[in-house]
Amino acid sequence: MTADRLDGRDGWDGWNGTPAEETRADAESAGKGAGELSAHGRPRGRRAWSIEAGAEVAAVLRLLAARPWLVAGRDDEAIAAVRRNADAVRDAFARLGWVLVVERDLVRLRKSPPPRRAAWAASAPSPASCSWFFLLVAAAESMPPRVALATLVTAARAAAGEAGLPVTTDVRERRAIAAALKMLDERGVVEQMDGDVDGFVHDEDAPVLLAVHHTRLVHVVANFADADPVTDAEVWLAMVEREPDAARRMRRRLVDDTLVHAGDLDPAEADWLRRRVRGDDGAPLAAAFGLHLERRGEGAAFVVPSDAFRHAKELGPLPFPTPGTVGHAALLLCDEAAVHGDLDETRPGWRGISHQDVVDRLTQWGQRFGAGRGGWAGEDVDNPEGLADKTRALLAGLDLVRVADDGMWWFSPATGRWRAPAASHAAGPSPGGDGASRAQRRRPRTGSRRDATVLTLDADGLPAAPATGAGSRKDRTP
Repeated sequence: MTADRLDGRDGWDGWNGTPAEETRADAESAGKGAGELSAHGRPRGRRAWSIEAGAEVAAVLRLLAARPWLVAGRDDEAIAAVRRNADAVRDAFARLGWVLVVERDLVRLRKSPPPRRAAWAASAPSPASCSWFFLLVAAAESMPPRVALATLVTAARAAAGEAGLPVTTDVRERRAIAAALKMLDERGVVEQMDGDVDGFVHDEDAPVLLAVHHTRLVHVVANFADADPVTDAEVWLAMVEREPDAARRMRRRLVDDTLVHAGDLDPAEADWLRRRVRGDDGAPLAAAFGLHLERRGEGAAFVVPSDAFRHAKELGPLPFPTPGTVGHAALLLCDEAAVHGDLDETRPGWRGISHQDVVDRLTQWGQRFGAGRGGWAGEDVDNPEGLADKTRALLAGLDLVRVADDGMWWFSPATGRWRAPAASHAAGPSPGGDGASRAQRRRPRTGSRRDATVLTLDADGLPAAPATGAGSRKDRTP
């Protein structure tokens, strides 16, 4: 999903400037039902799905896609909006195979796993934090509604021992436990009532009182499978992620990921993109979420209008473009690839830059913009390799960059959607040296109308696995 911004390059001018081919199947967007004839003997079009979705329904759908947990006392207005529109919201999420749970003090959207597991794992909580998350959930089941932190941790460590997981009681373990407790607090499952969880990192006996919401514990695991995640984690993950319906896979990817690249699709998915994304399936779903569909020859995306959000954080965990050194560097590299990047003969529109060239460019730009007020962060100017890693994490998390085994950075055609800062067209230091103009030093604006901010939505915030299975993420996390 993407979000419109102002003063930037119109999305239809981006994506390598290649319009999608207008085939007869695209024009007759509803498609034709096999063997179905109208009363006049003509093929009958597939009936388009639709719901009575106003602005409030669309706002609720977008909110829940980004925040699958709404808790009473913190999200009362949002919960009330869900209740007012429960039927329409359930109908829309059913198109994705997602289940909406509405209880007295909780709204929980049970989503499918992330569309790109590896990309999610790269920015996810540490494997240790995830393991302790589920160990604490297991321990909380037998706890009273009010419990001391030390008591809950003792029970969680006992559960770890039963599962054969190491217990070290060192500061690293306590940090992982504290991080897991904060994730539980964010979901309203185990909430902090008194004291400071951070104090536990340095003091095992820190006086912290917790509230355990037992009725919410059953909603922690969103996806299930028959396989054992302990003995065969990969089989379990494959079963959880499996979705045989190509149309549902495509709907999920368009709603829950930045964009869909046509070159990644299997034949059934490609046929859906060609025949149904603009017609009876994709466009009505986008409208229900208050989005509009952007279709190019290289792929498609659902776009969020700029008047649908006030702050970038509402869009998901990875908004882009963003202020700051990393966001600025990412925009400059996207423009550098568009101007000087190597073409990929097998993937139209993709352009590549070697890793060494990326570091060289970041070094030059760091010298140009300088460190400190009005420039880049000093630590990033001094460490261009580290800045390259941060920039790669941002762009790869959005599926706008894919780094090959040989270190080549391949930039998606979608990176052509954003207007780069004026300074990006000069690879080296300007003739004025440190006297670069204010216009060149200005950070990219993020509140504009026609520019597009890419976002990815939280696919649930945690892997849907029990405590012992969470540790298996370690092998998949870079």
